[in-house]
Amino acid sequence: MIPNIDKDIGLANTAMILDWLIKKNCTINLLETHARLLNRSDLKKDEDEIYRDSDFIIVLGGDGTLLSAARNAAIYDTPILGINLGTLGFLAEVEKKASLEALQKVLDGKYVIEKRMMLEASVYDRHNDDVKKLICLNDIGITRGSLSRIIDLRIFINDNFVDDYPADGIIISTPTGSTGYNLSAGGPILDPNTNMMVITPICPHRLYARSIVVSDGDIIKVQIGENFGCDVILTIDGQMGYHLSNNDVVAIQKSHYKTSLIRTSNYSFFDILRKKIVGIRSEIGYESEASIKDS
Repeated sequence: MIPNIDKDIGLANTAMILDWLIKKNCTINLLETHARLLNRSDLKKDEDEIYRDSDFIIVLGGDGTLLSAARNAAIYDTPILGINLGTLGFLAEVEKKASLEALQKVLDGKYVIEKRMMLEASVYDRHNDDVKKLICLNDIGITRGSLSRIIDLRIFINDNFVDDYPADGIIISTPTGSTGYNLSAGGPILDPNTNMMVITPICPHRLYARSIVVSDGDIIKVQIGENFGCDVILTIDGQMGYHLSNNDVVAIQKSHYKTSLIRTSNYSFFDILRKKIVGIRSEIGYESEASIKDS
């Protein structure tokens, strides 16, 4: 179990689920910090053990918590069940009040696993040395730092020059991440079951700059221009940051890792999109739409 201690105040929801699972004769693994807070030091494991040895990971928090867990779980192909304690919860689709019902479905084998495409970013310095490799589920952002200055970015697809982008930055997103930062920057929404990438500039100083959708077999390269006196930062899922230098190149491609998400409901991507992104939040309306579709 991976709870967000800032969203699960006092770990009340975690403790409730923990007790319920123990009554179901389940073996629980907890990080040392969470085990100590719950007075269950007998359940503590190190991080690698949790992701490697667990049948599935229960993430209690918001999408940010799930994104962090996904980068670790993907290495061991361990599936994730997200329980939403945040606001949007687009990835963590199980709401708090339905958590035990969803867990019972998992224990009964009444679930499906969705495989989500991930990205890999490789950073090369001006000497073409590979200095960093990172993976993500949502998106890779290359953005200006603290100063409000335009940065220059040169984009290539499969070593074919696309264009120079003077902008606040650029986002390369998976279909899963298309409803995140990409959407806020004016990019398109992609069905998460597709395999493609979308390149979206952030506030470009170009009249014609628009998003570009490319195949999952393509390799995108972003070369950092001569941005004198301006920090340029590479971010992974909006969580991990890495400083870039002039003339560094970031190569982005489909990762061989995938995130496995446990789904216990029959709601489609578009059902969830209407409810959580478009703004239809009425449970009555949501249920009636689903029932019409089922009929």
